[in-house]
Amino acid sequence: MKEQAKKTSGQAFYGVATIGTKGQVVIPAEAREEMSIQPGDKVIVIGRQHPTKGFGMICICPVESAEQFVNELTSQITRTQEAIKQARSDNN
Repeated sequence: MKEQAKKTSGQAFYGVATIGTKGQVVIPAEAREEMSIQPGDKVIVIGRQHPTKGFGMICICPVESAEQFVNELTSQITRTQEAIKQARSDNN
């Protein structure tokens, strides 16, 4: 029986992947299915390195998901900037 991904509050742990000799990673099938990732799809690879310890993390995200995230974040930033301007003008 296949082990289910461990999920909490919209996040899931899909298991461990091994880097192949050519640097390739196989994304676990359950993750590909849930994220609708198909062969040939483009993904964005984002990395963050710890500033002093030398280790970091890598995030693999479908392009469409990254685009949606950026659009939502941009909208939130715009609304926050407008709220800040309003708050400052209310103080004058």
